Amino acid sequence: MASKRSSGLDFSDRSVPHLDQHPDLAPQYMNGGDAPAHLQRNKTERRRLQGLQRSTTNSSVTAAPYQPSTFKEKFDAWMINEGGKRLFFSVWIFLHILVIIFGFMNYQLKDNGVTARATFGITYPIARTAALVLHVDVAFILLPVCRNFISLLRRTPLNQIIPFDKNITFHKATGWSIFWFTNIHIAAHMVNFTKLALADTDAKNTGQRIVAFILANFATGPGATGWIMTAALYTMIWFAMEKRRRAHFERFWYSHHLFIVFFICWQLHGMFCMIKPDRPPYCSFNTIGVFWRYWLVGGVIWIYERILREVRSRHRTYVSKVIQHPSKVMEVQIKKEKTKTRAGQYIFLCCPEISYFQWHPFTLTSAPEEDYISVHIRVVGDFTSAFAKSLGCDFDSKGEKNSDAGGKVVPPPINRVLPRVMVDGPFGSASEDFLNYETVLLVGAGIGVTPFASILKSIWYRMNNFNHSKPTRLSKVYFTWVIRDFGAAEWFHSLLHAIEEQDTQNRIEINIYLTAKIKDDDMTNIIVQDVGAEKDAITSLRAPTHFGRPNWDRVFSSIADKHPETDVGVFFCGPAVLSRQLHVMSNKYSNPKGTRFFFGKENF
Repeated sequence: MASKRSSGLDFSDRSVPHLDQHPDLAPQYMNGGDAPAHLQRNKTERRRLQGLQRSTTNSSVTAAPYQPSTFKEKFDAWMINEGGKRLFFSVWIFLHILVIIFGFMNYQLKDNGVTARATFGITYPIARTAALVLHVDVAFILLPVCRNFISLLRRTPLNQIIPFDKNITFHKATGWSIFWFTNIHIAAHMVNFTKLALADTDAKNTGQRIVAFILANFATGPGATGWIMTAALYTMIWFAMEKRRRAHFERFWYSHHLFIVFFICWQLHGMFCMIKPDRPPYCSFNTIGVFWRYWLVGGVIWIYERILREVRSRHRTYVSKVIQHPSKVMEVQIKKEKTKTRAGQYIFLCCPEISYFQWHPFTLTSAPEEDYISVHIRVVGDFTSAFAKSLGCDFDSKGEKNSDAGGKVVPPPINRVLPRVMVDGPFGSASEDFLNYETVLLVGAGIGVTPFASILKSIWYRMNNFNHSKPTRLSKVYFTWVIRDFGAAEWFHSLLHAIEEQDTQNRIEINIYLTAKIKDDDMTNIIVQDVGAEKDAITSLRAPTHFGRPNWDRVFSSIADKHPETDVGVFFCGPAVLSRQLHVMSNKYSNPKGTRFFFGKENF
């Protein structure tokens, strides 16, 4: 009879199966025969190996990469991970092509633009067509950043058609489209302004024509508003470039709000009726200043979301606990009323003491079954450093280097209260879909492990029926953690220990890869302590630590072999290089009629 535990948090070791039960032993050794010396000597280490890392001694057959032969097989394989988003983007491009073709034909052939075409030539329809494309783009530009709207749509059948997890990518693509068609619009109008200056009867010489050209650019309503728009657009794009945005997020945040100036000038830009049609009505409300019509839907939703942010940020919210972990990681536990979360979601956090206007995204590390929400923040930038200091963390002290893996609770300040925090969200992400699969592969790199803290906690609660949690249909969870320095996320140790102890059915498989180069002395100590030990010398987990990078071919082929005809969710958070590698592997081993790997990556 199994021993009863005093509580759900009793993490006592479970009994270790005998060597005879080890799956790596050939049948002749399991029935009393003498096992090979290397198996007898390393039986404990081999027993600790997780399923994906075991190589059977009598057979090593694993699933091979899928090789489609016919067009239909290639199409079916392509549709697993690529088809939906590629087709959606193709429709978006096709829409632009249609707008360009029919817009150009309209401005080139309509009968009330004869005078404009005679004055400016081909550059007139080019400028107007580019402006029409820009109006179409403005209808899309705000929708991808309406996160409540996107989170709501993710829970509908549209999520199977539209790649909502690529909302930021779509926002960037629309932004670049605005950039390029703006340049085309400007270039065409520079030619138009040149022709206008040359046709000016008051300009008798070259100097007067140059003055006329400059006045057309800066002394007219369309010219002045156009250059203000251009300056705002170029500033936004300059600070939104990936390296600059990561290095100076505050500059990106503030500069991106120039879109308000950009939109106001855009509405005014077309209201001056500088180029009149051949017959009346020359400047009716149906033909000038129509920007608001294209902006209306996305703009109203965006304004509603900002109002909702202000309302939700005023809900009773306070910091209940601050834990300072090693390697400059801070855990902030927050109590907030009227907040329901799902595992894998993220929030936007603002600290008015630092800046009322800065909202930064952080992945939730708390499970929905817990009575608080928590985030783990790596203190590396200006905002995070100021936020940690305001909460009383001191990562520069000598004691921080010697703190244990569980971290230390930061005592609340005596002479002042903790700073106010405002929380917006939570919002959905790719990892939120983990419950849609029976088998999932979770891959975190470094601090990118944070999204999976919430997921693993939730799975742990569901498997053990804690806090009235709902049961889960997950049959197997493969958790892979690739980390350079194991101390960089020591706060995660206690969670892994708890999961490993409570996972009596072996439904969660943990694999940790240490990629940093280890000194010879350290390696010798690890080997001495690890031989014959029941737990790993580095992590104190039963799952051994692997040195080097994962062999993803082996991982994916093993999963395909162990879970035939199963949909496997692959969720990743970390650097782009590893993301591309996992994406390729998911496509490589996906079989439309067998095991299908659905890849998802965290995007903020």
